[in-house]
Amino acid sequence: MTENQLKLLSDAQTFVTDIYANKVNKSIRFHNLEHTQAVVLACEEMAQYYQLQDEDHAALAIAAWFHDTGYSSGDANGHEAVSVGLATNFLKEHQADEAFIQKVRSAIEATRMPQAPGNLVEQILCDADLYHLGTDEFKTKNKLLREELTGFFKKDVSKKQWRKININFLETHKYFTDYARRKLQPVKEKILNELKDPKQNDKKVKKDKGEKAVIANFAEPVKDAAVAKKKDKDNEKTERGISTVFRIMAGNHANLSQMADSKANILVSVNSIILTIIVSVLSVKLEDNTNLVIPTIILLVVCVSAIVFAILATRPNVSSGKFTKEDIQNKRTNLLFFGNFHQMSLPDYDWAMKEMLGDKEYLYSSMIKDNYFLGVVLAKKYQYLRIAFSIFMYGLIVAVLAFAIAMAYPQAPVVYGPG
Repeated sequence: MTENQLKLLSDAQTFVTDIYANKVNKSIRFHNLEHTQAVVLACEEMAQYYQLQDEDHAALAIAAWFHDTGYSSGDANGHEAVSVGLATNFLKEHQADEAFIQKVRSAIEATRMPQAPGNLVEQILCDADLYHLGTDEFKTKNKLLREELTGFFKKDVSKKQWRKININFLETHKYFTDYARRKLQPVKEKILNELKDPKQNDKKVKKDKGEKAVIANFAEPVKDAAVAKKKDKDNEKTERGISTVFRIMAGNHANLSQMADSKANILVSVNSIILTIIVSVLSVKLEDNTNLVIPTIILLVVCVSAIVFAILATRPNVSSGKFTKEDIQNKRTNLLFFGNFHQMSLPDYDWAMKEMLGDKEYLYSSMIKDNYFLGVVLAKKYQYLRIAFSIFMYGLIVAVLAFAIAMAYPQAPVVYGPG
């Protein structure tokens, strides 16, 4: 995504988070900020898989953030229309173009039940919105949805009714993308079969009870194993979410750095061309047109200054590239940045990496530091770029005005008298 799109996405995240924190009823247990964040991550996962173009990627992400904000109105019926209105107003305030706004609107409207997506962006959002139907999180999310019906909608639904509602919904629901059908459909079908055959589940429960009665002495170890297994599964989900966040951040940093380098290269090229013209054309005429000396000097200074700051924005800065054993043991060195290890021997680096990978806290700390210092470097790049562009813009205006004045008031030729 472009720099402007990333900024827009960041502002959208802040805006939507504030809505859920201050305007959405706390009895809404399922359609909350956590659900929205899960939909955003699922959209990002599928956007990467399908390699969406920047504009489609940005529109999908914005729509994912806004798709359930309509619950802030206090009425779930027609919440998609309210969500569309909130997204539209937000995008207009941020001066987004009409075509982009329409993409976001259409994507949100496509999530209305029954879902009817018309293109890949809309299909991805619809599948992401019901991503949990094909995962192990179905039971947990389904429980939250029932609590929402009871607390927010004030509907008392029995277990039997709720099971029938879920069976009907899962039977009529379909995923639209190939990605979701391959990854999520098999799990969804398994869940549906379990809901359809409660007797089989009852038999399984009775069997389990009988086995527990026989092996009562081993009940606690079995329980502990189940708790440990659940804890491991929760940790795995958390780590997957963390890795997704770091991957997104790293991708954003790489895109922003690439854009900064491209802008600096453009600035250097343009000013180099201007300098070439000054040296080859104007310098020859300065002897006969002394009134052009000052404007030419101004233009030279502007071009050289802009080039210098553009080069400073792209100039690499490499650190010593060495670390000590104490640095690794005290978790002071970030081994994810080449500048901290490029002068170390392979055995030393191999040992240090294994130490870091074996310590989750050290690894996460290194990833956080890596993102932080990448951000610091980016800020420095864009600061130099801003100075370079400001010099070029304002200096060019001054130089053009100087040339205009010099041409309007040419220096009178010197006339030499006789003798």
